[in-house]
Amino acid sequence: MTPDDLVLTPRGVRFRGRLFPCSIGKGGICRDKREGDGATPVGAHRIVGMLYRPDRIARPVPWANPIGPADLWSDASGEQHYNLQVRMPYAHSHEKLRRADPLYDLVLITDWNWPNATPGKGSAIFIHQWRRPGYPTEGCIAFRRDHLHEIARTVQPGTRLIVPEL
Repeated sequence: MTPDDLVLTPRGVRFRGRLFPCSIGKGGICRDKREGDGATPVGAHRIVGMLYRPDRIARPVPWANPIGPADLWSDASGEQHYNLQVRMPYAHSHEKLRRADPLYDLVLITDWNWPNATPGKGSAIFIHQWRRPGYPTEGCIAFRRDHLHEIARTVQPGTRLIVPEL
């Protein structure tokens, strides 16, 4: 591990000499991730992308891509575009990336089960804003808004998110 890794600990995520409080999945930490289990998967996951809402925030880094009204994320296990960003119209199960709440105003995409997804192994393990301290996610890691923005300004594609068995 290096200081440039995001490392989940029992007290938060350690990154560049700081500890950032976070929320994890309501299903806890698991080795055998399944679609819909609400768990955060164990492993070393790489940051492979960043999305942001241009109608709400400025582009945080040059490599961030805007989220538009038609942008979705497929969680349709077994479909061709499972665990990939897709656009409306999309007839299969999906999650809207452009949400009414601020949770996805800024999203870091991990390489969990990506880009060649195994059906049923889980989708959309993101790093995003939390609802409130301690409120669990559906498997993602979530931070306070200002902490998320601070992390986003510093990470690079390929930065590792390390989730050990706690």
